[in-house]
Amino acid sequence: MSVPDGSRPPERVLVVPRAVAVPEPWRGMLTDRGTLTATMAAIAAHGRFAPRAEMEDDPTFKQVIPYLVLRDGERWFLMRRTRAGGDVRLHDRWSIGIGGHLNPGDRDLAGGLNREWAEELVAEFVPPFRPVGLLNDDETAVGAVHLGVVYVADAAGRPVAIRETDKLSGSFATTPEVAAVRDRMESWSDLAFEALAELSLAEAPVTGRRSAGSGEDRVVPL
Repeated sequence: MSVPDGSRPPERVLVVPRAVAVPEPWRGMLTDRGTLTATMAAIAAHGRFAPRAEMEDDPTFKQVIPYLVLRDGERWFLMRRTRAGGDVRLHDRWSIGIGGHLNPGDRDLAGGLNREWAEELVAEFVPPFRPVGLLNDDETAVGAVHLGVVYVADAAGRPVAIRETDKLSGSFATTPEVAAVRDRMESWSDLAFEALAELSLAEAPVTGRRSAGSGEDRVVPL
C-alpha cells in the first residue's frame, strides 16, 4: 500500500555541531592530515541524525557530505548536469564530485560512500576510498550549513559510466580539459579541483622547480 506524501517521516541527515567541526568560518579545501583526522573523529563522536528541513536553516550545525573525486591515474571523472534536473541553478554545471547527504541507513561516511557509488555509477568494482580533505564555504547560506569530507579513488583503467544518464553525462578527462570548464563548475568542485591538482603536482616526482604554495591548503579564513 502506498503511503501518502503527507504521512512520510521527514528525511533525517547526519549533522555535527559546528563548534566541534568548524569552530571558525573559512572557505576552501583543507588537506592538513591532523585537522582531517580530528574532524572525522568529531563527526564519529558527535554526529547525529536530524530532520533535514530544520538543519537547512540552522548554521550551528553542519550537514556532513562525503564527496568522492574519482581519478583514473592523472585523469578526472568529469560530469555535466543536464537540464532534466530539478534545480535550474545546476543545469549545465560541471562537477568532479560524487556525494550526497547521509541518512540513518548509511550509518556512517563509509556506508554513504558505498551507497552513492552504487546509485550514481555503473562499475563492476568498488575501489578503496581514501579521505584527503575537508570542503567548506561559509560565504553562502547553503555552504554555511554543509561540510564536505573529500575522498579520492582510482579506477585504475577500469570502465566507469553514469547510471542516470538523463540527469548527468560523464567521462574521464585530462587536467587541462577540466581546467577549461572551471568557470562553469559547481563551487565545491572548483575548490576541490584547485586543491587536488596542486596536491598532485606536489606529490609528483620533481623534474623542475615547484611554484610557491603548491600542495598547501587552499583555505581563506573569513
